[in-house]
Order: sequence, then structure tokens, then C-alpha cells
Amino acid sequence: MIPAEKAHLKIAAATDPGMKGKNNEDQFSVSAYQLNHNDRTPSIFAIVADGIGGHRAGEVASSIAVEMISDAVATSNGSQPLAIMESAIIQASKAIQAQGSNSENHFGMGTTVVCAWIIGDQLYTSHVGNSRLYLLRNRRLVQLNLDHTWVQEAVDAGALTEEQARSHPHANIIRRYLGAEVNPEVDFRIRTDRHQQHSEDHQGFHLRPGDRLMLCSDGLNDMVDSQEIAAELAHADLDTAAQALVSAANQHGGKDNITLIVLEMPPGSKVKSFWQNLKDTDPQVAIAYAGLVLMGLAVLAALVMYLYQRFAG
Repeated sequence: MIPAEKAHLKIAAATDPGMKGKNNEDQFSVSAYQLNHNDRTPSIFAIVADGIGGHRAGEVASSIAVEMISDAVATSNGSQPLAIMESAIIQASKAIQAQGSNSENHFGMGTTVVCAWIIGDQLYTSHVGNSRLYLLRNRRLVQLNLDHTWVQEAVDAGALTEEQARSHPHANIIRRYLGAEVNPEVDFRIRTDRHQQHSEDHQGFHLRPGDRLMLCSDGLNDMVDSQEIAAELAHADLDTAAQALVSAANQHGGKDNITLIVLEMPPGSKVKSFWQNLKDTDPQVAIAYAGLVLMGLAVLAALVMYLYQRFAG
């Protein structure tokens, strides 16, 4: 893909160490591209990673994840977003595990990760761990992904309610993360509506003008409930919304690092049509495309004339 000077979605981001004096082990990145010189379809890749491990080891793990996964996306052609993200996440996990095994200070380090890749107006996601992805559509908030935690498994099994899970002492026991000895199972299940089941079939769903996406570490959603997240995320200004969410998490205790990225599909925005992309393409390529189109029209006209003369005569 080719780096773009300007993103086609509005972007805001914020990170904060929280109120407990912890080192900030969260990392994030947002990058804008176009697919290639001939296809100007815009693309944005966003990632949040929440490091695990003391002595700054978590910060090392999350940095490795963000750098390796972002680089893999940047050097790809964007044709198979799920496969590209899966391979990159597994390779990052192996690198984290190898460095942790070879360094006493980094032993046992790991990280969660959540990714959102928007190509045109289509959303592709992946995640491992308990960092979250939310969709705000018409002021209704939907958690698109599922936490890989002990309490989420208990909720799925009917042993806990969602409210009980929030305050459970084992709420932050993570079942999947990058850096383990076994390759992590990357989760592609998402939902676009609160009444839907999470499913990989929803990958590539179309964002609408005005939709807002938020990627965040659990330092936000552990402190701020869904109702308040929806209210703060609905602020007219994206930067104001991001800072308001950080402030809300800290006001509720700020027990962990807080990181979030907010992306908005601009109101009235439309992905460029083929003809708009053609107009922006390299002139020589545009001329070649135009020639092919004219040739096709000429063949079609000749066929219509031949059929008319044959059957009308």
C-alpha cells in the first residue's frame, strides 16, 4: 500500500497512565494509505495494544506488537485483510515470546491487541485479549468484539451476568494474549448490532456516514460503563470526546493505563466511485482505461447494429 497524506476518516486518539502511578504499557498507532497507484481506494489501519508484565516488559511487548503488525499491513497489498492481520499477529507473538525467553527482565511479557482496518467504507477487525472495539451508530453503542477473559467465558456459559462480571475479582484474567508459548488464536468474530450474534460473516461490513469506531484498552471500559461511554463518545468534536473519556476513566479511579483511538466516517462521505478514482489515476493509466471502455462501447454498438439489421430486415 502507499502512504496517504490525508486520512479519509476523522481521527482522534489519547493515552494516559491512569491514577495509580503505573508506567504506561499501552501502545497505539493509526496509519492512512491508498491501496496502490492504480487503485486509489483509501485505507486506514488502527491498532491498540495493552502490555502485560512488570519492569517495563509490558511496554516492550506492546511496542513490538504495534510495530510489527503495522509494518506488515503497510507492506501488504491489502487484498486479504484478515489473512494479513492473522499472520502479522502470530509473527509478533512469536517475536515477543522469543525476546521474553532470552531476557530475564522481559520474561513472561505479553500484550493484548485490537485492530481495525477500514478499506473504503468496509471494516475488517481482529483481536486477541480484552482490548475492545466499539461502534457508535445513531447514538447507540455496540461492543463489536468479545473479551478473551475468564469472566466472559463464565457469562457465555450462563454462570455470571454481565453486571456480575464487571465487578468480579477475576475480571481481568486473560485467556489469550500475544507472547505465550502457543500461537494465539486470532478472533475475527464481530457484530454490528446489539441483537446479532458475533460472527466472522460480518467482516467487511459497510460503515455509514456519521459512524464512530473506538478501539480502547481495558483501562477505559473497566472504569466507564457502556452508557457513559456512549454519552461521551457522542460529543460533536472528536478530540473533545477522546479527552472526556480519559477524564471519565480517571474520575472513576483510573486503576490502569487508558488508551483509545476514535475514528469517524464523515457525515455525507462516500467512497470514490470507479470514475472518480479513474480521474485521480496516473494520466497514462487513465488513458488506457478510457481506451478500453471506448473499445467495449464500440463493440457493443456494433453488436446491437448487427442484431438490428438481421432481425429487423
